[in-house]
Amino acid sequence: MAQADKKLLDQINYPEDLKKISEDDLIQVCSELRQEIIEQVSNNPGHFGASLGVVELTVALHYVMNTPYDNLVWDVGHQAYGHKILTGRKDVFHTNRQFKGISGFPNRQESEYDSFTVGHSSTSISAALGMAVAAQLNGETDRKTVAVIGDGSMTAGLAFEGLNNAAGNNADLLVILNDNNMAIDPNTGGLNNYLLDITTSQTYNKVKNDVWRLLGKFNRINPNTQKLFQKVENGVKTILLKQSNLFEALNFRYFGPVDGHDVNHMVKVLSDLQKIPGPKILHCITKKGKGFKQAEIDQTYWHAPGKFDKETGEIIQSKDNGPQAPKFQDVFGETLVDLAKMNDKIVGITPAMPTGSSMNKLMEAMPERAFDVGIAEQHAVTFSGGLAAQGKIPFCAIYSSFMQRAYDQVIHDVALQGVNVVFCLDRGGLVGADGATHHGVYDLAFMRCVPNLTIAAPLNEIELRNLMFTAQQENMGAFSIRYPRGRGRIIDWKQEFEILPVGKGQKLKDGDDLAILSIGAIGTEAIDAIEELEKEGISIAHYDMRYLKPLDEELLDEVFSKHNNIITLEDGCIVGGLGSAVLEFMSDNGYQSRITRLGVPDKWVEQGTQQELYKECGYDKEGIIATVNKVLAKHTS
Repeated sequence: MAQADKKLLDQINYPEDLKKISEDDLIQVCSELRQEIIEQVSNNPGHFGASLGVVELTVALHYVMNTPYDNLVWDVGHQAYGHKILTGRKDVFHTNRQFKGISGFPNRQESEYDSFTVGHSSTSISAALGMAVAAQLNGETDRKTVAVIGDGSMTAGLAFEGLNNAAGNNADLLVILNDNNMAIDPNTGGLNNYLLDITTSQTYNKVKNDVWRLLGKFNRINPNTQKLFQKVENGVKTILLKQSNLFEALNFRYFGPVDGHDVNHMVKVLSDLQKIPGPKILHCITKKGKGFKQAEIDQTYWHAPGKFDKETGEIIQSKDNGPQAPKFQDVFGETLVDLAKMNDKIVGITPAMPTGSSMNKLMEAMPERAFDVGIAEQHAVTFSGGLAAQGKIPFCAIYSSFMQRAYDQVIHDVALQGVNVVFCLDRGGLVGADGATHHGVYDLAFMRCVPNLTIAAPLNEIELRNLMFTAQQENMGAFSIRYPRGRGRIIDWKQEFEILPVGKGQKLKDGDDLAILSIGAIGTEAIDAIEELEKEGISIAHYDMRYLKPLDEELLDEVFSKHNNIITLEDGCIVGGLGSAVLEFMSDNGYQSRITRLGVPDKWVEQGTQQELYKECGYDKEGIIATVNKVLAKHTS
């Protein structure tokens, strides 16, 4: 479909324009919207399959609801591209996920149609419940609240906490369960099997549809008739499925499953549900990647595929300039397999990110020793603690930004227990286009205050490999290793294992004018900056601290004894991280050097490439050079 063929979508800038379209034309609107998403994302990469899967649902919701007065809450937000296009951002959608462009997720600061800022999973029900209760308290009886949550997100504990609380207050809340049997990777666990049982029971669905049609004949049925139908329907479910409906046990009226790709039926169903008060679940069956063949077939890969040819589906590869260094996540995945072959105590745990974290490598090699626990970071950490309490050595791989959700478990169920769990925190630091909800900039600070916890960050792939080897030695206790998104620089990284003594850093280069103390892979920016500064005759010492906790105090004594000017460098928040630790050491030990801290400032950093964001925060190569020159100009007499 050419751009000129989007005659209906061209007329739609806001939901009020959509409502002027006849119901008969909604199928064409969906076709045009789906094509717009394909065209935009093929050229400007983003989350692809999820948004294609909810096109009809998105159109139906905005056709029926009175947004933005009615509250529409998307869970995670991977699926909200159609929503953005229909709510005033069609003309700027080409800037999606780009530096200074629009966010890749719903964002309250961006649009009044984004009722809640999201990015992490399973928050929608709790947030929507809060909005529904607020409407109730405000006497806004006409204000509707809808949460759209995927079956993957429904596996998290927070989703069930929201459901449970909603059952107790009878707020007017509709939860739409978008069931495509996928998160990023295929879903696992008991809930997934339960939903599959519901959706595949032909007898149940036939009776359910008959009951639904009967209900449709009574648009204005009285409450007593409603209760009668509910009792009959619950009885049918119990007999046919040999179990009570989970959602109705939580006092939610359950409707479905329905075809989430039948836009006209979805409009009717949503219109009918607006007339039924109280908490309700609508179970929609959709296909992730709907309308783009390759995305339907390989749903994991096409979750966020990068640039591709919109006609053929061929992925557009970057030009090959010779061998590439590996991604840090792949170094983790391959090293974990190597270590597991050497040590039969090692197991792997990930909360629904086997591909993203490269835990899938252990799953393929030793499936009995690798566990995908679903979108459940808290459970992943405590599960790891239980394994460790019985002598196993769990490598728990979680994105840094998602580890924030399991902080209590890190403290209470691992560090306090004194057990050897190795936290491998992928995507540490600024991650790029996913923006503020996904930057992993807080782990160094929030982990540093926890007793009995070793905190490390490798400079490169070889150090990551060796830190993992070190962490599974005897009596290591809780051990956190954080590494960035993307590739390193070393091609020949698979070398013999070496123990990196806990609490010991390394001097990478001696120098006289100033010292830079870095932690983690961001130290490579300092290496590049120092090479440039040397050409100008500036002599810089560079120390790779490697461990934030315990700090290498012997190395710090050397630094403070020699240097009056020190710059600390970290790809993490400036508050509470390496710079703060070095300042505390200086104060505690009576040193008097001048310290300049480089890191993420105390503000929200939005989306952009990693290099663009390093530059914005002042710690890319050029930012480091500028800081060195400024410090030396100010303090050199």
